[in-house]
Parts: sequence; C-alpha cells; structure tokens
Amino acid sequence: MLSRYRERMHADTDVIISRAIEWATARLGSPAYATRCLAFVEDAIERANDIEVFGGDSASESAELYGATGAPSAPPRGAFVFYDAVGKIQGFERSWGHVGLSVGGGDVIHAWDRVRIDPFEDIERLSPAPGWGAPVWRGWVPIERVLRDARPATWAADTSPEDAALQQQRRSLGGSTPSS
Repeated sequence: MLSRYRERMHADTDVIISRAIEWATARLGSPAYATRCLAFVEDAIERANDIEVFGGDSASESAELYGATGAPSAPPRGAFVFYDAVGKIQGFERSWGHVGLSVGGGDVIHAWDRVRIDPFEDIERLSPAPGWGAPVWRGWVPIERVLRDARPATWAADTSPEDAALQQQRRSLGGSTPSS
C-alpha cells in the first residue's frame, strides 16, 4: 500500500505543490509563523495535502538531511530553498538556518518577521533578528526529495496549524524560539 501511495504522490507532485503554495499564500502578512520558517514550509506541504514529511529539527538540519546545494540560481517551483542563519539559542550558537518554499519565477514564500514573498536573492539582505547574523545562501532541493519518505497523515482539527507548530517547536527546543 505504501508503495502505491508513493507512486500516486509522484504523479501528483504538481498538485501537491499547487496546494502547498495556495495554503502558504493564504497566510501572507501573518506574524503567526515568525521565527518558525521550517514549521511554515512543512505545514504548507503537509496540511494542504494530508501528508507528513520528515526533515530535521531546524532548517539547517533539514538542509543537511535533504542535501541542499547549489550556486545561487532560481529554484524551481515547489523547491525548499535554504540559507544558513547563525544565532544563539539556550547558550548554543550555531546555524539554525532559514528555509522557504519556491513559488516559481525566482520568488520564495517564507516566514521571517511575517509570512512574505521575496526574490530568493533578496533573502540574504533581510535584517536579521537581534543577536543573529544575516541569512547566507545554502542551496535548494526539489520537492521530490522532500516527499521521498512522506506518509499519509491526518491533522487534528481542534488545533490550528500555527499553534501545533509552536507546540512542536517548544518540545524540540525546550521552550526557546529561534529566529529564522
């Protein structure tokens, strides 16, 4: 059954991307995902498509896991677009990273101070949160790589995606909220 599910998902990649972008753009301007960029792009894919993807606990870990590389070039629609972003959380300074979802045409929707769309090259020029460095290009990965181990999922209707993402972040980071 899981093999048939993966075959169907591969055939429906364009539909998955379209639903994710529609879900994400419906949140433009919202500060609800500020500092939670990974949760935002994962929720866009997962909640819009009733699936679960499996990345790291931070954008940086996900970039490593997915193998994000490449010279700065316009990522294809649906790609996860990664940047290094160094800051301190609970006394640990490291690259926690930043990630967005390519909407095509060189633009990326991402959660920074609010959900916004920026040209992928302009993200490196965003003002970082206090105590953080500016984001630095890392690369992108095609959506097919992100979906490789995805599974069907059912999401609780009694918790908003934003609240669920915040709860998950608190569990994985011990209550701290990193900048993204």
